[in-house]
Order: sequence, then C-alpha cells, then structure tokens
Amino acid sequence: MIWANEFVELDKSVHDRLSFDCGEVELNEFIQKRAVKHMEAGISTTMVLPASESLPNSRYPICAFYTITASDIDRETLPTSLRSKFPLYPIPVLLIAQMAVHLECQKQLGKITLIRALKHLWDINGHMRVYAVIVDCLNSNVEKFYLQYDFEVLKRNEDGRARMYLPMKTVGMLF
Repeated sequence: MIWANEFVELDKSVHDRLSFDCGEVELNEFIQKRAVKHMEAGISTTMVLPASESLPNSRYPICAFYTITASDIDRETLPTSLRSKFPLYPIPVLLIAQMAVHLECQKQLGKITLIRALKHLWDINGHMRVYAVIVDCLNSNVEKFYLQYDFEVLKRNEDGRARMYLPMKTVGMLF
C-alpha cells in the first residue's frame, strides 16, 4: 500500500475505515466504529494517513492514524523527584489516545506516525501549555515501542498495562 504525503483529519465520506487492520481488534474497532463519533462529540481528533489510491468504493484506505485529546494527571503519579515542582491540582497533559498502523505498513510507518502525532501536539502546546504527552500502552510490545523514543512509565494499571509520558520539553527538542 502506498500512502499519501500528509496526515489529514478523518472524514467518513472520504476514508475507508472498514478496511483498516492493524492486527489489534481494539484499535481496529476504534477507527471503524468510534473515532467519528468521538470527533462529532468534540472529545478527540483523529488524523489519518490515507493511501494514495482509492478503492473501488472511491474511498481511500487508511495506512495509519492517531487520535489525540486533552487530559490531566495527578501529581502523585509522577516520579517522587518531580512531585514538589507541581501544584496540588491536576496537571494538564495531551494524550495520544489511539495510534495504529495498517499491517501492510507497520515496518515503515510506526515512527513516522509517532513523530507526526508529537509534532501536532507540539503545535497545540504553542497555544495551550501542558506538561507532557501521555500514552496508554495496549501491551508490552507497544510499551517497548515507546521506550525507544524516551517515553517513561508513569504508572501501571491493574491489568499491567503501562501509562507512559514524555515531557513536553523533550518533545520541543525534536522540533
């Protein structure tokens, strides 16, 4: 699958969500059934990297996507060495709520999708300051992926999944 040049906002009339398959049922179902509803409700934005050629239905397959939203964290979840630097109220962060790459493109687009999502969040940070970017890892392979890019474990949920963070100062060094 050959992808287009840039990520664009998901448009259900243009992008073929049903053909997306990243190998993870939870992420496939999100892009197919919930992403548009969340955007219409105003709770998140989903950006997609469409294929460069359309399907017979005239819609473009999705090669990769990421979904972002605002969130916050409790200072008590931060490493002990950082806690005293923050107020007692919730600390604003931006969340990469979902991120996935089609099975046919995974070797080429994982890093590119993350960098594009981080750039998008860095641009938002220019208008609304936040402390960090947060990700919730679906499994240990996802955790390993983010560890490669200097994300740190913030906490582990009861199911063992990691919530990770990357300070916005670190993101700023990329751009």
